[in-house]
Amino acid sequence: MKNMRILIDTNIVIDLVQNREPHSDNASRIINSCVKNENIGYISAHSLSDLFFVLRKDKSVEERKALILNLCKFFKVVPENKDFYTSVCNNPDWNDLEDGLQMKCAETEELDYIITRDEKNGFGGASLYFLGKCFRL
Repeated sequence: MKNMRILIDTNIVIDLVQNREPHSDNASRIINSCVKNENIGYISAHSLSDLFFVLRKDKSVEERKALILNLCKFFKVVPENKDFYTSVCNNPDWNDLEDGLQMKCAETEELDYIITRDEKNGFGGASLYFLGKCFRL
């Protein structure tokens, strides 16, 4: 798949950075497709702060800052505001705030896909098509 506008979920970046097998190879292909401009990559603003926090045990502050700067260099960052949060919290179909925010970001930017491995939580019933762990480029 090429020339797709895709939102990368936080778990995909973590798969790559922490070399989580068997998912890191797919994560690498997906992220590299955006770095090479084969696809247009997006990441939510809250994913950046989530990554900085989640990776604190494995990566130094300098390494985490470098990761965030690289993501900002190669991905479009989707800003979020109060309306995103109130929309998700007022929607009875969304029980997972983080997944709801990812969905709201993708809808707002009119993206083609959300790339995630999150099969169990809040993406059920989403109006976008999701490619999970079996996505291959």
